[in-house]
Amino acid sequence: MTNILGIKYGGHDTSAALMINGKLIAACAQERFTLDKHSRKFPIDAVNECLKIGKLKIDDIDEVAFVNDLKSYIREIYLKPAIHNDKRLKFMFTDIERITRAFNMKSIIRKNLKYEGKIEFYRHHLCHVASAYYPSRFKNALCFSLDGVGEYETGMIVGGKNGNLKVLSSENLYPNSLGLAYSAITFFLGWNHHCDEGIIMGLAPFGNSKNIIPKTKKSYISIFRKIIKETGDFSYEVDPFYLNYYDQRDKWVSENFIKIFGKKRKYGDRINQNHKDIAAALQDRLEEIVIKQLEKAKKKFNFENLCLAGGVSLNCSMNGKILDKKIFKKIFITPASGDDGCAIGACYLAYKKKNKKITVKENQSFYLGSRFSSNDVKKTIIKNKVKYFKPKNLYLETAQYLAKGKIIAWFQDGAEFGPRALGNRSILCKPYPKEMRDYLNKRVKFREVFRPFAPAVLERYQKNYFNINQQSPHMLMACKVKSNKKEMIPAVVHVDNSCRVQTVNSKLNKKFNNLLEAFYKLTNIPVLLNTSFNVKGQPIVNTPQQAINTFKNTNIDILILDEYILYKKIND
Repeated sequence: MTNILGIKYGGHDTSAALMINGKLIAACAQERFTLDKHSRKFPIDAVNECLKIGKLKIDDIDEVAFVNDLKSYIREIYLKPAIHNDKRLKFMFTDIERITRAFNMKSIIRKNLKYEGKIEFYRHHLCHVASAYYPSRFKNALCFSLDGVGEYETGMIVGGKNGNLKVLSSENLYPNSLGLAYSAITFFLGWNHHCDEGIIMGLAPFGNSKNIIPKTKKSYISIFRKIIKETGDFSYEVDPFYLNYYDQRDKWVSENFIKIFGKKRKYGDRINQNHKDIAAALQDRLEEIVIKQLEKAKKKFNFENLCLAGGVSLNCSMNGKILDKKIFKKIFITPASGDDGCAIGACYLAYKKKNKKITVKENQSFYLGSRFSSNDVKKTIIKNKVKYFKPKNLYLETAQYLAKGKIIAWFQDGAEFGPRALGNRSILCKPYPKEMRDYLNKRVKFREVFRPFAPAVLERYQKNYFNINQQSPHMLMACKVKSNKKEMIPAVVHVDNSCRVQTVNSKLNKKFNNLLEAFYKLTNIPVLLNTSFNVKGQPIVNTPQQAINTFKNTNIDILILDEYILYKKIND
C-alpha cells in the first residue's frame, strides 16, 4: 500500500488530501473547521479529518506531498528582483517572515504533524493540472492552469498524454497575472481580493464594456486592452501604469487608474454604472485573452479535449464562453480549481513519481470531505433540542415542502471539496417565481441582491432546458436557458439569460437525484435552485452542529439532516 498525504499551506485556501494506492480517499479545506473563509492556517484539522476518513495514523503516511517548490519561490519572487530593484528590496525585507516560513517549511510540517517520514515539494501549476487531468477520463488532453501566482509562474499550458504530463508553455511570470488583475479590480470595486472575485463575475452582465468612460473619449474595453496587453501567442503583460500590486502590498491599483475610473468604491456604497462597466470590461478582457490562447493552443498542439484548473477556472462565465466556441470536443473542470485543489494534484504527482504507469480514470465525485453516521446526526439533533421526525419517504416529503415554496437546507453524506455545493451541503428551493431569488438573497444568504443562483437539473432533461451539449456536474459552466423555459424557472436565470448549470444523475449523487425526481413528479419541473449551505462571509457548513446553527439563525424553513426532518414551527 502507498499512502500519500497532500498538503496546501503557505497562502490562501489551505487544505489536505489523502490518496491510498492511487485512489483519492478524502480531501478537506481547513476553512470548514476553523470557519475563516479561504483560511491561511496550517491545515491540521483538514489533515486529521483525512486520516480519520482513511482510518490511518500519521505514521502510516509514506509521503507528505507539499504544494509549491518553495526554494524557487524565494529565489524568483524575492531574491532575484531585489538585486536590481530597490522597491523589491524593501518588499523583501517587509516580507521577511513569509520568506523565513517558506525556507523552514519542512520543520513546520514535521512540528505540526509530528511526522518523521518523507516530504517532497511539487510545482504549483503542475499540481493544478494534475488535479484536473487524472480524474478527467481524457487519455489525451490540453491542460490549462490559470491563477494569481504559483512559485512565480501565473499560468501553465501542459499536454497530457497517456498519463504523462509535458509543459508546453509557462511564459507568463509574476507580476503578469490574469488572476491578480481580477483580484485588483475586485479590491477596487469594494470587495475582498482572493475571495469575492465571483461577485465581480456576477456583476459584469449588468455593465457594458463598450460604454464610454465619463470625461473621456475612450471605452472601458479599450482601456482594459491596455491594462492587459497580449505579447505573444500564449503571453500577456499587465501594465503597472494601471495596476500596481508589484511594489506594495494591498495597493492594487495605481493613481493613474484612479484618475481614469474614479476613486475606489467602499463596501456598502451604492453600485453605479461605472462600477458595472468596469466589471464588464474586466470579464470581457479575460475571456478575449483566454479564448485566443486556447484557439492557438488547439491549432498548435492538436488536442481534442481540454482540462481546466487554477482559480481563474472557477469563472463559470468564461468557461461557458469556451464551451460555446466549440474549440474542444469535451471539457473537464475540476470543482476544486482553487488552491485547495492543489492538494489533490500533489497526491497524483507523488503517486506518478512512485508508479511510472498511472491511468487516467473518470472521477466526477468530489464528495470527499467530512461525513457522519445517522447515529452521530441523531445525537446532535437531540443535544440541540430541535423538533424533528423521521419520514417514511424522505424524498417525497421534502419535495412537497419545496413545491409549497419552502426554503430547504439539505445535508447528506460526504461534504463537497471545492467552493460549490453540489447537493450534499445545499440550500434548495423551487426555481419559480422570480421572487424566490430575491427572498433567498435578502432573508437567508444575506448577500448582494444582483447575485445569481444556480439550477440543478436532472441530467436527462438538461438539453430540454439549457443550451449545453455535455455534462456539467460541478456547476462550473454558464450557458443560456432555452427561450421557452425561461418563464418556468426564472429564479435561476441571470440578467443575461445565463445559468450556471449543475447536471445531476443517480450514479454521481443518488440522494440528490432522488429528490429531483420526486420534485419533478409533483411539479413537472426537473429543476431546483441550488446554492451553498452558508451565509455571506461564512464557509459552507461542514458538520451537523454547524448545519443546525445556520438553520436556527436564518430564515431557512426546514433542515433535512441525513434521514431526519427538522422544523421550527408546528405548521412547517
